Amino acid sequence: MRVSKDEYILRNLSKIRHKKWELFVITRIIHLLNDPDIEFVCQQLIRSRNGKRYLTDLCFPSLKLYYEIDELQHASEPHRITDQIRQREIVDATDFIEKRIQVYDTHRKDRDLDQITKEVDQFVAYVRRRKEELVSEGEFTPWNYETRFDPATHIKRGFIDVKDNVMFLNHRDAMRCFGYEGGHFQRAFWRIPNSNNKAIWFPKLYENNEWINYLSDDSKKIFMKEKTGANLDTLLGPQEEWEALVFAHYKDHLGQIVYKFLGEFHDSLEESTCYERVFVRRKSKVNLGEF
Repeated sequence: MRVSKDEYILRNLSKIRHKKWELFVITRIIHLLNDPDIEFVCQQLIRSRNGKRYLTDLCFPSLKLYYEIDELQHASEPHRITDQIRQREIVDATDFIEKRIQVYDTHRKDRDLDQITKEVDQFVAYVRRRKEELVSEGEFTPWNYETRFDPATHIKRGFIDVKDNVMFLNHRDAMRCFGYEGGHFQRAFWRIPNSNNKAIWFPKLYENNEWINYLSDDSKKIFMKEKTGANLDTLLGPQEEWEALVFAHYKDHLGQIVYKFLGEFHDSLEESTCYERVFVRRKSKVNLGEF
């Protein structure tokens, strides 16, 4: 079931209800900012290029910006070194700007609330300037939650790109981008008519009732096995070269089931065996005008 924008916002904030400083800082930012055009995500998952997973405290995807609230545990030297490595890997993977606030003082005590408030307010001013800069450069896309999952948005734009975090709520809407005009569709595979052996694939990239599928740490390969270890040549027929636009079955950070675009993958004849198929990503951006 689709989550409304109001519910999306409330669920985001509820994720930090047990973290006193994050709750204070983030809710002050959101309330002061009061800008429905700017999307925000609490505890945004970011995957580094080497496959590590990090959660950012507050992320503004359309501004390519994230904010970290450093509490006392960040004061130790090992933690500071870890933070520096973490920052480099996140920035390298996303090209986002990092901003931080330290809520403890040199004596390792909580700072005065008035000091924190002033610093947070300065960050809010920065966020507004950041938006103005991107708007003037034609690089800002307003947050339209109501059309986020609408295929018409992508059809009008003419392409889908992995970096834009493209998701749909059902198979049919993803297929609309490639000319599908039918009704509800539940199968995991659909060959695109008149497309030179291209298909749309909706895999579950985890162990399920029938398959053991998984995505490599760098998101560039998909591995597929039948759960009982059956011979795939017998089960699916001889291996053939085909290209799949992958929309993976995925539970987002709010628990909503979506189908997330991972790119165009090609069956690797060199790496696959009769017991495991390997698919390699060839494109992260697909032009819809080709279909």
